[in-house]
Amino acid sequence: MVTPLVRDSISKLVSQAIEQSRREGLVQLETSPEVMLERPGNPGHGDFATSLPLRLARATRIKPLELAQMLVERMPASNEVAKVETAHPGFINFFLDHDWVQRQVEVIRRAGREFGRLNLGKGRKVMVEFVSVNPTGPVHVGHTRGAVMGSTLAAILDAAGFNVTREYYVNDAGNQMDLFYRSVYVRYLQSMGRDAEFPANGYQGDYISDLGREIGESAGTRFLEIEESEAVAEIGDLAREEMVAIIRQDLEGIGVEFDNWFSERSLYRNGEYDKAMDLLRSRNFLSQRDDALWFNSSMLGEEKDNVVVRSTGEPTYFASDIAYHFNKFVARDYAQVIDIWGADHQGHVPRMKAAVEALGIDPDALTILISQLVTLKRGDDTVRASKRTGDFVTLRELVEEVGADACRYFFLARAPSTQMDFDLELAKKESSENPVYYVQYAHARIASILNLAAERGLDFDEGDVSLLNDPNELNLIRTMLRFPELIDLMAKNLESHHLPHYAMELATAFHWFYENCRVVSSNPEDLPLTLARLKLADAAKITLQRALDLMGMSAPERM
Repeated sequence: MVTPLVRDSISKLVSQAIEQSRREGLVQLETSPEVMLERPGNPGHGDFATSLPLRLARATRIKPLELAQMLVERMPASNEVAKVETAHPGFINFFLDHDWVQRQVEVIRRAGREFGRLNLGKGRKVMVEFVSVNPTGPVHVGHTRGAVMGSTLAAILDAAGFNVTREYYVNDAGNQMDLFYRSVYVRYLQSMGRDAEFPANGYQGDYISDLGREIGESAGTRFLEIEESEAVAEIGDLAREEMVAIIRQDLEGIGVEFDNWFSERSLYRNGEYDKAMDLLRSRNFLSQRDDALWFNSSMLGEEKDNVVVRSTGEPTYFASDIAYHFNKFVARDYAQVIDIWGADHQGHVPRMKAAVEALGIDPDALTILISQLVTLKRGDDTVRASKRTGDFVTLRELVEEVGADACRYFFLARAPSTQMDFDLELAKKESSENPVYYVQYAHARIASILNLAAERGLDFDEGDVSLLNDPNELNLIRTMLRFPELIDLMAKNLESHHLPHYAMELATAFHWFYENCRVVSSNPEDLPLTLARLKLADAAKITLQRALDLMGMSAPERM
């Protein structure tokens, strides 16, 4: 079930008024302008407003206020809009019809868990690739921010009608993996009582020792009895698979799941790396010099070219990334790809966009979002290290301390382009100071009200929503009606951070309604209003649960 946007209906009214003015010869415009609506901060200025007359004043040579009045006079009647007014210096303000607003409670209840579902994407194939850290250690706090953002953005795009694939790119090739394998191998030897020198810059932390010991317990002396290179390779395979399993389990612990776990090594096994390089070579984007193979990035406006194959014959990570995006766009035919990378990859973005263009793909089909750094705070103190990993706090440790819901909400609440402090003490508070508690308590409060109604045998299906006239009731309805528009905005701009703020606003609107409007009254004379308010509470529960679902958070029935 697709939710219509009242904003689009109003935009259509303005477009029809412009067309009517053109037909009458009152305005001279070659093309119909885009109608943009905003929600005024002052309720006295209506539910929606447009500054279109100001934007068209020069092109039409008509004073903005006169043009606004002209359009208002030619605007068709609408079930949704009760009144249209002009305002200085050239605004048109729209006031939603009171009865229509009340009836939206019924619309939300009929839509249920489909409320807010749009057809913006029209089934277009989109991949969201996120986290994708080397399987050389557990997921840490910095990765978690991108994990939460990626999974929420994928849910938003799905709600907006896109055909979404969630993918984790397993970087299981290259020097870092070789170093990881060697680190685990040495810890295996040490667990078997052998002296072995740990590699310089090897992977530290208890988890490496645990892997080596576990392999020793399961395999015994077998890897002592074969050639070292063979032992390192086999132990590496075991360690990698165990590490991927740990990463998968930790991510599932905060509700992050993937449709695909794509192996970097498969690009070489399946020949797609060779195909991508051949394509670049045929388009003259590769050149051999200084004993290395270079991607001629400067041909596409980059400041410098980039090595794709080192003088040793080993491909760089950039070469693998080129092959991977060839796979995404060419082999698997995704119309749009969204990569979510950490802050340390910021400088890699321009050359990746250039590589996609060199492959003959529209670079605008690739969007790369950067997730900035996270600082954990406990009071005024910065939390820096973890014994288990040696130098970073893991996702699992964070979830054990504050819970999955708090992780998700706090990581979502800031735009990814900004650095953030994660307040561990605030995340654990069970009070209205903690936004997670505040939002979830609203849902639990609604559930309690509906449970009370069920205990008293109150069937509110026949409740009359026309009785909902209190300003707090109408404000709650209007807040719920913003939800589909929010899905549209976030899907178009790829911005998931609006969602927790909306959930707070919706929770606040409900708490205000609850404090000012008795929902379940014991007075028999109040029964019609009780039933109407129960309907409103039910619609609020649906909307709040939809927001929590998209954020990947639980919607508790009691707290």
